[in-house]
This record gives sequence, C-alpha cells and structure tokens, in this order.
Amino acid sequence: MPANLPPQYYEAERRYRVAKTAGEKIETLEEMLAIMPKHKGTDKLRAELRTKIAKFEQESRRKLATSRKGSYYHIKKEGAGQVVLVGLPNGGKSQLVSAITEATTLVADWPFTTQVPIPAMMRFENIQVQLVDMPPVTDQNAQPWLSNLLRSADALLIVVDLADEPIGQVETITAELEKLKIKPMGIRGEPTLGMVQKKALILGNKNDLEGSGQNFAALSAKFGGEFPLISISAKERLRLEELKKRIYEMLDIIRVHTKAPGSKPDLAEPVILSKGSTIEDAASTIHKEFKHRLKYAQVWGSGKYSGQRVKRDHLLEDGDIIEFHV
Repeated sequence: MPANLPPQYYEAERRYRVAKTAGEKIETLEEMLAIMPKHKGTDKLRAELRTKIAKFEQESRRKLATSRKGSYYHIKKEGAGQVVLVGLPNGGKSQLVSAITEATTLVADWPFTTQVPIPAMMRFENIQVQLVDMPPVTDQNAQPWLSNLLRSADALLIVVDLADEPIGQVETITAELEKLKIKPMGIRGEPTLGMVQKKALILGNKNDLEGSGQNFAALSAKFGGEFPLISISAKERLRLEELKKRIYEMLDIIRVHTKAPGSKPDLAEPVILSKGSTIEDAASTIHKEFKHRLKYAQVWGSGKYSGQRVKRDHLLEDGDIIEFHV
C-alpha cells in the first residue's frame, strides 16, 4: 500500500535534514509522525521514525548527563504511560499529584512552588501511570527545557483553578504551549505544520469553592466540543477515582494478559499495548523473533467465544487473555 504522504510531510523532512542539534531533529521527526497518515502503507516508515527519535533522545540524555542541570531535562518514562501536568501558578497541580499518588510534593499558597519536574506514580486498577508535576508553563526559567519534556510525554493534563477565570487560564496555557510548538489535541484535531500534537484533558480543580460550578459550566461550553473536561477537588479528594479512569482512557492503551497452555493467566502484570494492536503486536512484546514462530493464538475476551483460535491480525481489546502457540 503506498504511503501517500502530504506536502507538509516533505517540508518537515527537509527541515529534519538541515537540523543541527538532536533536539531540532527530534522536533521535526515528531512533526513528521504527527502529519503522516495512519494506515498499513506507513507502518514501516512510522517505525523507522520512532527508531530515529529514540536514537536522538539517547544522544540528548548522554549530553545532558554531563550538564549541571541534566536531571531537569529528562524524566525516564515508567509505568503504562507518562502524563505531564501543565498549568499556571497556584492551579493546584502539586496538591493534585499528592492526592492521587504516593508522592510527597511541596504544596503552598505562593506561586512557583514547583521549581523542577517531579515524577510520581498513580495506580489505576492493575497498572501504574507516571504523572509529572511541572513548574508553571509561564515560568521563564523553566521554558528553555520545558519543551523537551512536553514533547516526550504521552499526554497532557491541563490544570486550571475553577475559582479564578478558568477560560482565560486555558487560553493562556494553550498560547504558551503554542510558543513551544506544542498543540494540545482533544476530541478532534488536524495536524498543524510545525506543531507537535499531544492528547490533552482539561481538569478544573477546586470545584469545592464558591462559583466553581458556574465557571465549569462556562468552561465546558467554551471548550467541551474540542477537549474532554472534568471537574475535581484535589483538596477535598472529590472525583479522583473518575479522574484516574479518564487519564487512563486518554492514553489510548489496552491491557492484555498472557497464559501458557494449561496454566492460569497472570492478571497482576498485564502487557500494555496501544489501542488497535493485534495478536502479532502482543507476540512482539515477548521477543522480536517470537512473532515469526507463532502459529496461532487462543483468545478469551474479544473472541466470538472463550478460547477462540485466532490469526495474527486479530484485534485485541482491553482485558483480553491470550494463549500463544508456536
């Protein structure tokens, strides 16, 4: 199947070839990935671009390791996905991280409490998702390195204070992200030349305060057709379990379980795959050569019946149990 790449892709490719630094190359490669249509004809090319991105990210980490502030520039991904919190001063990001993870972060009433990115793990059912509390997006001292962390994240959580003109906060945050060449994407969105798109959820915090309900209604009316939204109170721990589920859904991943013939499945440690993954994709997580030896698989969950024998291209669903046969 032909790739049928648009003109914008070739323009980004031209800029990749003349890029001087690893950061510039990563930026243009991610742009090419965002522009590229998703179909079987582009699968190989997408894999090649991801390999190049990984190579340049490794190169960047080696260079940053010798820098005094190297640890600020890179947060190693852990768990099922990495979600970066983005917001303005005193939006409640640190309090939120403390409320839904086991991390202890500095929570205070003065602005710019968070000076460096702080990772923490959020448990959702049988998986862990990494959240990264960040300095305010308007922090000029952070902006030189903020872009790299945002670009490498799997998704963004835009946190606003429902008691303080949240519509204006979202507009300010998205404008600052645009300066960093990052475009939050919610329910829908078309590729934008020169921008890296990131899935985003708008979170209205402090819904326990007076006027927050009316402000959230206005926020939903303004952005509800573009982004998913949720209102919570980190301080009062309101709707935090629902928030965890929404974060999981935003990552576009599924959990599957494997079992050996004649044994029980391992339900404690699921295999994490992208939505739309197949039996062959699951086999590849075991070993890159394993999929070539695979004869067939049996599936409990998405099959027409329990233990159905399926082919390599069978689409998997969240919670499936797979038994491989080689």
